[in-house]
Amino acid sequence: MTRSVIAGSGSFLPPRIVTNDMLAAELAERGVETSNEWIVERTGIRQRHLAERGVTTSMLATEAARSALRDAGVAADEVDLIIVATSTPDYVFPSTACLVQSQLGIAGGAAFDVQAVCSGFVYALTTADALIAAGRARCALVIGAEVFSRILDWNDRGTCVLFGDGAGAVVLKASADEGPQAPGVLAANLHADGSQTRILCAAGNVAYGEVTGDPFLRMDGQAVFKLAVNVLAQSAREACATAGVALEDIRWAVPHQANVRIINALARKLALPAENVVVTVDQHANTSAASVPLAFDAARRDGRVQPGQLVLMQGVGGGFTWGSVLARL
Repeated sequence: MTRSVIAGSGSFLPPRIVTNDMLAAELAERGVETSNEWIVERTGIRQRHLAERGVTTSMLATEAARSALRDAGVAADEVDLIIVATSTPDYVFPSTACLVQSQLGIAGGAAFDVQAVCSGFVYALTTADALIAAGRARCALVIGAEVFSRILDWNDRGTCVLFGDGAGAVVLKASADEGPQAPGVLAANLHADGSQTRILCAAGNVAYGEVTGDPFLRMDGQAVFKLAVNVLAQSAREACATAGVALEDIRWAVPHQANVRIINALARKLALPAENVVVTVDQHANTSAASVPLAFDAARRDGRVQPGQLVLMQGVGGGFTWGSVLARL
C-alpha cells in the first residue's frame, strides 16, 4: 500500500516584525487602548510578522514552497500536485495554488485551494495524503499561507492583536515502505460543525462590484476557546486509535497556534508534557492556515523534531472546522 511521507518542510515570514509595544503605539493613534502586558497575559503573543501592502498570499506561499523543495531535495518539476490552504486568496479565481504553480515555473499537475480557515493546512494535508494513497499523485506541495492583516478591523483590539501573516509548506512523497516503524502519515481525521458558523467568521463578500456584509474577521473568543479544546482532544484520541498508538507515544504535538491558553489547556486535557508541545504563537501570532506548517518547520529546523518520531498536527478554526494528522517522520 502506498503511503505519503513528509520529505521536507519550509516557511516564509514577511520581514516586518511588529512587537506588542509597537502595535499598542499604532493602535493608540486610533484611540484603541491595549498594551504588551494585556496581550501577553491573554494570548501569549509577543510579536507578529505583517506583510506590506501589495504583498500577496501567493508570494508568501511560493517562497515557503521553494524553501520546502530545497529542504526535500526535490526539483519543482517533480511536483504533480499543489494544494494551498488559505482564507485570504489573491483573487476570487484563479486559485492561489495555480498562481504558485506559475511562479514556480511548472505546469500540468493538479493545483487547487482548500478553504477551512485555521484548519486549512490539516484539511489540505489529509487531501494530499489521500490522493497519494490512491495513486493520483506522487509528489505534492502542501502549503498554508495567509495575509490575515487584510481582513482585520484595526479598531477592534479583541481581534486585531491576535493575528499575523506568513506561509509554511511541506513536500509529501509517495512511499511503498510499510514497515511498522516506516515514516509516513499514519492517521487523519477531519470534522466540521456548520451550526457554529457565527462564533468565528468574516461574513463579507464582493457582489455586483460592491462589498456586501461585514468584511472583517469577527470572533466570540470564549465560545471558540471552549469548543476548540474539546474537539481537538477528541480528534487527537481518534487519530491515535486509528493508528493503533497511545497518546503517550506522541513525541511532538503541533497544534494550531491561536492562543497559548488553548494550547496549554489542550496539553493538560491530553496529559501531554508541555515540553513535547511546539509553541510559536509568541513569535508568529495566529497565522491561521499557516500556523501549523510554520510551527512544524520551526521545530524541524531547530532540531527538536527528528526522524522516527511521532508528530501530531492539529487545526481548528472557523466553519467550525477541526482535524488531526498523525505522522511518523
